[in-house]
Amino acid sequence: MTNIQKALELIGTFASGDAAKAASLLKEDYIQHNLAYGTGRDAFVSSVNYLAAAPIRTTVKNIRAFEDGDKVFMQTVYNFAGAGEQVAFDIFRFEDGLIAEHWDNLTAKASPNPSGHTQIDGAVELTDLDKTEANRGLAKAFLEDVLMGKHPEKTPEYFAGDAYIQHNTGIADGLSGLGTALAALAEQGIRMIYDRTHQVLAQGNFVLAVSEGSFGGAPTSYYDLWRVENGKIAEHWDVMEPIAEKETWANQNGKF
Repeated sequence: MTNIQKALELIGTFASGDAAKAASLLKEDYIQHNLAYGTGRDAFVSSVNYLAAAPIRTTVKNIRAFEDGDKVFMQTVYNFAGAGEQVAFDIFRFEDGLIAEHWDNLTAKASPNPSGHTQIDGAVELTDLDKTEANRGLAKAFLEDVLMGKHPEKTPEYFAGDAYIQHNTGIADGLSGLGTALAALAEQGIRMIYDRTHQVLAQGNFVLAVSEGSFGGAPTSYYDLWRVENGKIAEHWDVMEPIAEKETWANQNGKF
């Protein structure tokens, strides 16, 4: 199996309850960064067994999956034991053919945004494999110039006019939609701050960035997925998740 296939098999065990398969895919010292779960292979297997025993079956629907070196990054819709649909980005790191580490961000599935797009619809086709590094560089520059506010005047340079498809639940399409949403937040005294980027993963025309900052003063983890077309940002999906207070963590590996 490819690493993508292995990652898909692993998340599939949440629905199938196949604890033996989960164990076979994980390193014993598997490192968990989801702060609600314990770390290690045994903790993951326990979660699979717990879901298998629940009265309502867990569902898993993968939307997109990509690979960058020893990591797989994917977008998936989960419904854990009937608790409600959640949109997630998962990152799995592989070592010696096994899954060694995991990061994620999750949020509740919401209604379509002002332009009618959902958190998961849109392009899925992987193209431009020869432009992977150029697209990664574009995303890194956008993060620094625009999201971290170092050169906001450069914002229009990253887009092809107003042709920008937005999947954030509260923002309309286009650079104009982004500007309107940010202005509305500012009027409410809400600041969306990006302080640091921890990972920028890319394959072809898709780039996922994992960043840390705050939203309205609350510590926040940002996962942003961009589709790049002809050297410009063409489409965007994201998941924002508040970072839990340290005293509530089920492991001490940290969110990032």
